Amino acid sequence: MRILHCLRAPVGGLFRHVLDLAEEQANRGHDVGILADSNAEDRLTSTKFAAVAPKMKLGIARIPMRRQPGLGDLAAVRAVRSHIATLDLDVLHGHGAKGGAYARLAARSLTLRHPPVKTFYTPHGGSLNLKPGLEQRALMMAERALERMTTGLIFESAHAARTYRTRVSAKGAPQRIIPNGLKAADLNAVEPRADATDVLFVGELRELKGVDVLLNALAGLSERQVTATIVGAGPDEAKFKEMAATLGLGERVRFTGAMPIREAFALGRIMVVPSRAESFPYVVLEASAAGLPLIATNVGGIPEIVADTDTALIAPGDPAALATALAATLDNPEFARARAARLKAGIKGKFTVAAMTDAVLNFYGARPSRPEPRGYPATKLHSQRG
Repeated sequence: MRILHCLRAPVGGLFRHVLDLAEEQANRGHDVGILADSNAEDRLTSTKFAAVAPKMKLGIARIPMRRQPGLGDLAAVRAVRSHIATLDLDVLHGHGAKGGAYARLAARSLTLRHPPVKTFYTPHGGSLNLKPGLEQRALMMAERALERMTTGLIFESAHAARTYRTRVSAKGAPQRIIPNGLKAADLNAVEPRADATDVLFVGELRELKGVDVLLNALAGLSERQVTATIVGAGPDEAKFKEMAATLGLGERVRFTGAMPIREAFALGRIMVVPSRAESFPYVVLEASAAGLPLIATNVGGIPEIVADTDTALIAPGDPAALATALAATLDNPEFARARAARLKAGIKGKFTVAAMTDAVLNFYGARPSRPEPRGYPATKLHSQRG
């Protein structure tokens, strides 16, 4: 098959998903390409693109894509349409709200002059994570309109699928739940460096990820002088640095910017994921696979990752609950490490890139290239079309 993945920002877990899926599809003999925003990136983006580029027979293209809705979206759709018109695609797979919208609108505008292209959409949280309000209602209306142009919907978690059915549509395009996957190298243990802090956060620096909750929890543990490393970049970086200074955490909290996640894991002893909303976060999968003790919120697909283990989750947006969990973990590090080992054993073999790719290709309609994998099965929600 000839497959193009379209996304906006080539950063974070969504980017890792696209890279892993595109590379594994190429390994199976498919012709694959990537189309992404030319403006949004972090200091790791170019390195990651360079690593996968030799396998992308359809190339890696960058065009301007704005985060906020506006007139620039019309130009972006035209640019996507112009690009895909040259590729003779079988599948156009949009990722995230913007990537999904551009992919489906561009494919629809070509159908009168070109053979139809199958269009698949994975929200990755995106507009599904918005708080109730006018913006959310407007975007849900747009999602309902775009579903008519969609061959299939892919969700990384049952939570995301339920949210979509509740807020957008319970009928229409066929749907599958296909969780994110890990590579074998993700299961290698990471030892903390000599200068590792007590706590580690890795993710985009924006309010949705709960960095402010973490900083308030650290302030509540001032007598213990708990230290933290915050890895990542994002729109609220300056605000969080100012907040850390205001709370008197300047000497106890370090901000490193974006860096390779395996290097980041060595900078802290307890992984904290204080998100207010998530879909199926890679950072939880990766930290668990690396054997880090985990404190995470009970949101999105995180309960699906820790299911059938004794890893407890905390309420989102609650600094006191986070502070209590941190204190308990710091007071009993041996138990925390043993529980982390049990979580690692629970996810090993359950979430794999191979299984993820097999399920996605099967949904595309590709001819299977290997036996059906074991692990977390793709869930067929319904198939009223096709």
